[in-house]
Amino acid sequence: MNDSRPIGIFDSGVGGTSIWKEIHRLLALEKTIYLSDSKNAPYGVKTQEKIIQLSIKNTEKLLEMDCKLIVVACNTATTNAIKVLRSAYKIPIIGIEPAIKPAALKSANKAIGILATRGTLTSELFAQTSELYTRDINVIEVEGNGLVELIEGGKKDSEETKKVLQELLAPMISAKIDYLVLGCSHYPYLIPLLKDILPQNVQIIDSGEAVARQTKAILLKNGLLNTSEKNISTPEFYTNIAPQVLSNIIQAEKYGYKVAEMDF
Repeated sequence: MNDSRPIGIFDSGVGGTSIWKEIHRLLALEKTIYLSDSKNAPYGVKTQEKIIQLSIKNTEKLLEMDCKLIVVACNTATTNAIKVLRSAYKIPIIGIEPAIKPAALKSANKAIGILATRGTLTSELFAQTSELYTRDINVIEVEGNGLVELIEGGKKDSEETKKVLQELLAPMISAKIDYLVLGCSHYPYLIPLLKDILPQNVQIIDSGEAVARQTKAILLKNGLLNTSEKNISTPEFYTNIAPQVLSNIIQAEKYGYKVAEMDF
């Protein structure tokens, strides 16, 4: 077992790097290629047809780069397009969706908040998961309007972003939630601000670690793991607009990562 082909990861922008970080941490020997479709961000306000179209475009580009497995590091793309992708392509495709189950099972107050895009909250897959695990739970669903645009604009730590979050979180705080589920891969970059705003007892859950563990499990199951320490590759990052935003968020200069602008 020694497949040195890369793992492909795509998102509607830079947010999916929060997922990439967990994958890279757990699977350090694996070469990774990340696609940031920032030109079309956010996906959450688009129609399902358009989200599927964009997801296919990204998948095709990663296949051109000889990827052995693809991670859809976008909640909106997963909840709207994962079935189509899995039926169209033979390689393993891993998705990401809000971690509703652990929040619902662990909530002592029987009240959880879900911060996500409209595209995720209105999807069939989200509705099915929510119905399955939250029947006796008070669920406060809030669309994170404007948050992706702020993060893509390099303003994740700004006062402007903090004010937007304060407004969005107000109904959750009033409902005395004790778990906040982050339903967009961009949102983990807001955790420092979220902790400033939310009561100390509120636990924040994102899906990064779970996706990384699932990626490793699927690689093992399919005999795709890279076990060689020879020629360990530097991660590659591609974006179709504003490469400096992507460079800043992954600290490219500090770690020597390759970031390039590419039309896709």
